[in-house]
Amino acid sequence: MNWQRYSLLNNIIIGSSATLCLLLSLTRLPGMELLGIGTNWVLIWVVVWSMKRSVFQGMIAGLVMGLIQDGLTGAYPTHMLSLVMVGVLTARLQKQKYIQEDFISVALIVFGMVIVAETLTSLQYLIRFMRPFIDIWRDYQQLVLSSAILSSLWAPVVYYPLNSWWEKAPYKASSQK
Repeated sequence: MNWQRYSLLNNIIIGSSATLCLLLSLTRLPGMELLGIGTNWVLIWVVVWSMKRSVFQGMIAGLVMGLIQDGLTGAYPTHMLSLVMVGVLTARLQKQKYIQEDFISVALIVFGMVIVAETLTSLQYLIRFMRPFIDIWRDYQQLVLSSAILSSLWAPVVYYPLNSWWEKAPYKASSQK
């Protein structure tokens, strides 16, 4: 497969997977929610994208996905801030040095990043004085635990096909020989 054809197909796969995750975040399918809280598909996609990329690429992925999610759901509290932080932190982890097993590491990283993202969202509510602290804290505990568990369980479903595709990428230098 030559580089140009792979590049076009790769862009289609990236766009399709991001669109699918954005659409899944708007739906509540049976068995995909716990205590009325669903899986954070957009965060999973940003983590999967950022795992083997630079900090800048992780930041841009979080920014773009956050802006799109804000456009779909509402701009306050913004998802952009938390997804940018997730993209940057995931890219900075340098997972290859510390953790070898892909499925477990993806689940653990997603679990931790859900905590980071929901903390930033709760801080936005707190800063704007939109709700009493007691209500924010009660909802935060339930939301973080439910979302982190569900998202970490579903993360390999997004990670495995995308990672398999990206590992099969032809090298540009070898295709120009």
